Amino acid sequence: MSARSFFSKEEQQKIVAAIKEAELNTSGEIRVHIENRCKEEALERAAEIFYELKMHHTAARNGILFYLAVNDHKFAIIGDEGINKNVEHDFWNDIKDEMTSKFKNGQFTEGLVSGILRCGNKLKQYFPYQSDDVNELSDEISFQ
Repeated sequence: MSARSFFSKEEQQKIVAAIKEAELNTSGEIRVHIENRCKEEALERAAEIFYELKMHHTAARNGILFYLAVNDHKFAIIGDEGINKNVEHDFWNDIKDEMTSKFKNGQFTEGLVSGILRCGNKLKQYFPYQSDDVNELSDEISFQ
């Protein structure tokens, strides 16, 4: 199965809607990237994609990337330095554990949506939404 067809159009719309909803809570910028294969550790690949997508160019350094390699059953969540300086040590692990539980039950859309919404909810205490907030990064899913 290809990365682009892993989620149906309707599921992709739900994921993008979750990004938009989460970003109403925070000035943080959330992206989702999906590809077929990941030959290295998922976190290493996510870091490469993070920089390819120029996610480190946000003003507050508060970008978050949800990375999935669908054929290799790997995923990672990576946040920029502005987030990592502020959140508790196990912030990413808690979200990843919740997503893993849903993924194991075949609930890939639900897992991704819940992780995205949880990020938006938790980040509002560190990076609250501002009335003059600018959407610095695309909300659309990227594929490779």
